[in-house]
Amino acid sequence: MSGPTAEKIYYCHPNTLLIKKSGIHGSGCYTTTSIPEGAYIVQYTGSVLSKDQADELYCERPDTYLFCLGEGDYVIDGDNVAAFINHSCDANCETDEVEDKVWVIALRDISPGEELTYDYNLYDGDDDDEAPCACGAKECRGTMYGEEEIERRAKEAKKKAQATTVPRVSAAECAGQPACD
Repeated sequence: MSGPTAEKIYYCHPNTLLIKKSGIHGSGCYTTTSIPEGAYIVQYTGSVLSKDQADELYCERPDTYLFCLGEGDYVIDGDNVAAFINHSCDANCETDEVEDKVWVIALRDISPGEELTYDYNLYDGDDDDEAPCACGAKECRGTMYGEEEIERRAKEAKKKAQATTVPRVSAAECAGQPACD
């Protein structure tokens, strides 16, 4: 993907971002200055790991700072303020891979003191991991999974329910039937 033209890029100074307690989850990333719509706020940086390496490294940890790259074969193990940007179903930022870098970009004008958020749109995870959302948005989905993953999981659950449903047979229908071995 090619990046935007130089005259349209607005970068935020790193000293304008602050990590503090969040009403959404743990710690969050806040801005101390106005950020215009379309601004490249912060790059998501860290070690690049294969998905298998990350799974092994974090198998027992409930909280991670992993950002999937491309089709999800590799992840960035976040090591800067971007790792503290929480999920929201009504986010004020989005992420984009631009010239092999992951950027957090303002979806709208953001006021000083606002917590930065983006929609994680998770698309994989353990079947029993509901990835509950605590964003509190009016239109909250209740999960950090994206719409496609929610639909996929619902179809899988329906298939499992249908496969485990055994037709009920009344005692009268069984009368006279030979016993099963």
